[in-house]
Amino acid sequence: MKKVLVANRGEIAVRIIRTLKEMGIISVAVYSEADRDALHVKNADEAYLLGPAPSNQSYLLGDKIIELALANGVDGIHPGYGFLSENAEFATKVTEAGIEFIGPKPKSMQLMGDKLAAKETVSKYDIPMIPGTDSALTDIDEGIEIAKKIGFPILIKASAGGGGKGMRIVEKERDFREQLKMAINEATSAFGNGAVFIEKYITSPRHIEIQILSDKHGNVVYLNERECSIQRRHQKVIEEAPAVIVTPDIRKKLGEAAVYVAKSCDYVGAGTVEFLMDENLNFYFLEMNTRLQVEHPVTEFITGLDLVEEQIRVARGEKLRFGQDQVNLNGHSIELRVYAEDPENNFLPSIGTLETYIEPKGKYFRVDSGFEQGMDIPIYYDPMLSKLIVYGKDRGSAINLMLQAIRKYKIKGLKTTLDFGEFVMRHQAFISGNFDTNFVKKYFTKEAIKENIKEESTVAALFAVKHYLNNQKKVIEPQHDHGAWCKL
Repeated sequence: MKKVLVANRGEIAVRIIRTLKEMGIISVAVYSEADRDALHVKNADEAYLLGPAPSNQSYLLGDKIIELALANGVDGIHPGYGFLSENAEFATKVTEAGIEFIGPKPKSMQLMGDKLAAKETVSKYDIPMIPGTDSALTDIDEGIEIAKKIGFPILIKASAGGGGKGMRIVEKERDFREQLKMAINEATSAFGNGAVFIEKYITSPRHIEIQILSDKHGNVVYLNERECSIQRRHQKVIEEAPAVIVTPDIRKKLGEAAVYVAKSCDYVGAGTVEFLMDENLNFYFLEMNTRLQVEHPVTEFITGLDLVEEQIRVARGEKLRFGQDQVNLNGHSIELRVYAEDPENNFLPSIGTLETYIEPKGKYFRVDSGFEQGMDIPIYYDPMLSKLIVYGKDRGSAINLMLQAIRKYKIKGLKTTLDFGEFVMRHQAFISGNFDTNFVKKYFTKEAIKENIKEESTVAALFAVKHYLNNQKKVIEPQHDHGAWCKL
C-alpha cells in the first residue's frame, strides 16, 4: 500500500495523514469548498475537491471518492470516523474497485450496524445482555406488556441508531405510547429506518468500552478499556483509560467478551465493543462500533501503539505483531473533546472565527486538531475543534496535567467546552471516580461553571499580585542590602 486516500476531514484526517507520512505512504486528501484552506488539505501530499460545503454534496459522495481514488492511483482508502466510515455499501464498492478498504468487512458492518442484528449475532456466546426485546416492536399494546414485565423505567432505542437519536427514556406506563411514536419518527428521519426495540433502563450506568484489534488470519486481541461516562445528549465529551472502577479480573472478563463479539461477526481491523456497567459492576453488551473511535488516543497512550498504523498493517494482510500477553497498560490518559459549543447555553454550537488559537505544549500533552488561528468554523459539520489528550503516571497526575493543559489552551472568538472540562476535572465526583452517565444532569449548571470561572479568576489575580510583590521585593531589598544585590 503506497498511496492512501483519507475520506474525511478535520482532526481525524490530519491525524491519519500524520501516520501515513511516518510510514512513508503518500497521502491524498479530499475536501469540500468550505474546507479549501483546511489543515488536512495543507498537510496531505495531494488534495482534490469533492463539491460544495454540505456533506451530502461532498464527503458523503462515495462514488465520487472512489472515482478520484482510481484516477489518481490510490490503493487504499481510510474512512476515519463518521461520514462513510460505517457504510457497508461504500466499503463494498471500494473493494470491488480493487482498492483496499482500511476497515472491517462490509458484512461485519451490516451485522453490528443494526443493534437487533448485533444482539442476535453475539447471542451464541455467553455475553451478558440487557433485558429487553430481541426484535423490533410492531404492536404498541404488546410493547406496553413487555415493558411492564421488564419493569419501568425502560429505554426505547432505534435499531439503526446512534448518538442518542431515536432514543427515549420512559419512566411510567402512561408515557409509553407518546414516547414510542416520537422515537419511531426520529429514527425514521435520522436513519431511514423506524425500527425500535426496548431495553431495561439502567438508572446509574457507567459507559465502558473495549478496544479490539484483529487481523485477517483470525488473531484477535483486546487493548484494555476506556471510560466514556461523561456525556451530554448521549454523546461523549470526556474519556479516559483505564477506567477507575475496572479491576484486573473485570478487565479480563470484559476483554474476553469483546473478543467473542469480534469473532461472532468475523471482524477485521480496529473496532470497539461498548458495555454498560451498573452500580454493582455487572456489565452488559451494548453495541459494537465498526471503525476507529474518536477517543482512540487514550488507548494509544497507555499501550504505546499507533492504532492507525495497526489498521493499515492489518489491511495490508500482515499478522498482528503481538499477542494478548504483550499488550501493555502503563499510566493513565484523559481526553477532552474541545467542541465549539456553549456549555452555559445547553451546549449549543458556537460558530465564529478563531481569533486566537494557541494549543498547549508539553511532553505529556497531545492535541489532535484540524484548525489553525484565523480559520472560520463551518456550520455544516460536527462542531469539534480538537481533542486535548494528556498522559500521566497515574489518574491523579493525569487530572492535574489536564488542568494545566486547559489553562494553556488559548481560544478566543467563540465558546468552547474547555471551561466545562475544567469543571469536570475539579469536581469531587469525577476526582473520586464516583460518577456515571448522569454526571452532567446531576452536577452541571451554567451557574456552576460561572462560579468555577470566577474562582479561577480570583486565583489568577492573587497569583498575579504575589508575582508583582515578589518582583517589587527584588527591586526594593537590594537598596538596603548590598550583599543581596551582589548575589542577584
